[in-house]
Amino acid sequence: MSVPGPDGPSLISIDAPALAGSRVAPDMWAEAALRPNPDGWGYFVAGKVNDIGYTSICTPGTVRALATMLERWGTLSWAQALAPAARIAEEGFVVSAHLAAGWQSRAAYPEACSLLDRIQANAEARRIYLHPDERPYAAGETLRNPDYARTLRRLAETGPDDFSQGALARRMSEDLAANGGYVTAEDLAAYRLREPEPVTGAYRGYEVFTAPPPHGGPTLLAILNILEGDDLAALGHNSPAYIYRVAMAMKAAFADRNPWIGDPAFVDVPLEWMISKERAAEWRAQIDAGHEIEVSFVPPGAPDTTHLSVVDKQGTCVALTHSLGSSSGVITPGLGFMYNNSMVNFHPWPGQRNSIAARKSRSTGMTPTIVYKDGKPVLVIGAPGATRIITSVVQVILNVLDFQMSASDAVLAPRFDCQGDLIKCQARIPEYVCAEVRKRHPIVRLPQSHGGLALVHAIAIDEKTGRLSGAADTGAGGMALEV
Repeated sequence: MSVPGPDGPSLISIDAPALAGSRVAPDMWAEAALRPNPDGWGYFVAGKVNDIGYTSICTPGTVRALATMLERWGTLSWAQALAPAARIAEEGFVVSAHLAAGWQSRAAYPEACSLLDRIQANAEARRIYLHPDERPYAAGETLRNPDYARTLRRLAETGPDDFSQGALARRMSEDLAANGGYVTAEDLAAYRLREPEPVTGAYRGYEVFTAPPPHGGPTLLAILNILEGDDLAALGHNSPAYIYRVAMAMKAAFADRNPWIGDPAFVDVPLEWMISKERAAEWRAQIDAGHEIEVSFVPPGAPDTTHLSVVDKQGTCVALTHSLGSSSGVITPGLGFMYNNSMVNFHPWPGQRNSIAARKSRSTGMTPTIVYKDGKPVLVIGAPGATRIITSVVQVILNVLDFQMSASDAVLAPRFDCQGDLIKCQARIPEYVCAEVRKRHPIVRLPQSHGGLALVHAIAIDEKTGRLSGAADTGAGGMALEV
C-alpha cells in the first residue's frame, strides 16, 4: 500500500500468509504423494488429504492483517467495518451465474476435487450451501448465512484478538484438534504478521513496487526487466512478434522463479540476482539467439483468490490480494466461514524449497503492485488467478505504459500466458495470429474469450490531473466503483 505523507508517500508491505500448522512433518505425505496436478493447481496426494478437509487447513492470517491495516490507516471503527458484511450474510446475496456455474462444475481428474465436492464433504457446508434436497443454489437464488453474520458481529464486539486467542479461537482449535487438523491453539495465538520491504524495480522511467517472496513480485519485475530492452510498441500490440517476445520473457522469468522462490524465513532466495538488469540482459541475449529455455515444473497456488485495488480521497492506495486456496470445505459448526486449503500448495516430498514445514508459507503467485512516476502513484493493480496473476498483471502494465491505453482498455484487452512449454491465449486472439506464433513456439487458444487467465483489477491515476479511472476483468463478477 502507498500512504501519503508530508515528505511524500510511504510504501508499506504487509504479508499475512497462511502458515502450515505446527503438527505437520516434512515427510508426512511422501509415501502418499501421487503426482503434480497437470493443470498446475498443487499436488495430488492419496485420499486428497492435502486438498479437502481438516488436514488441508493452514493457520489463517487475514483477520490479523485487515485489523492491523484498519487500526493504522483506517477511518472507520472495527465494528463499522464489519457491519456491511454481517448484514449481507444475514440478509443474503443473489447467487451470480459465475458462482452457480462453479458449483455445477466437475473435477477434471479423479484425484482432484470440485467446489461441490468440498461442500458435500462437510455437514455444516452442506447445510449452508445446499438446499435440503442437496441441490446447490442456482443463479438468481438468494443464499443466506446467519451463522457467519453472528461470527462477524461477535468479532465486531470482542475485537480481532478473539480470532487468535479468545473464545472464538478456542472453538476453532477444539474443532480442528477433534478432527485431526494440523493447526493448534498455539498456532492461532502465536500468529504474527510479516512486514517485509516491497521489492522494487524500474521500467522505462517508472518505479514498480510489488510483493516480495514467496509471492509473485520478483517474477513480475524479472519479466519487465527483460522486456525493457525491446521496442514493444513498434512490434504492435498482440501481434505474432509481440506475443512471442513477451511470452519468452515470461518463460525465462519462470525458469528462474521455479527453482528458487520460497518462504525466505526458511530458504535463501537470490532476490537481487533474480530481479537484476544483468540477469535480464542474459535472458534477452538467449531469446535473441533463439535458444531453448528450460523451465522446471512447479505447480502454482489455486486460482480462487480475491483482489481489491483501492484509492481513497486522501490518496492512500491499496493493492490487496487474499486467498483461501480453493477452500477446504470445512466449516466449524456455528461459525459459518470456510477455512483455507493451502496445504495443497506445499511440495509433498521433503527436501524441496517449497516442502512442508511447521509455520512455513507456501509460494504463491499473488502480485499486488503499485506503479509510480516521479514519486507519485499512477497505477494500482493486482488479480486472482494463481501464477497467471503475474503474467496477466505484466500485460496490463505494458498496455498502460507502452501502449498508453486507458485502464479499461488495458484490462479488457485479450491476454496470454507462458510459464513453460506452451503459450495459452484467450480465444479473442485470432487463430491466424496464433498460426504465425506457432511457427516459433507451441501455442493454444483457450475456450474462454474472457477469463481463463487471471482477473485483473486496476486503478489508473492521471499523472497530471490526479483523475482516477478503473476497470475490472469481465471474466467474473468484479467491477470498478466510485463511492
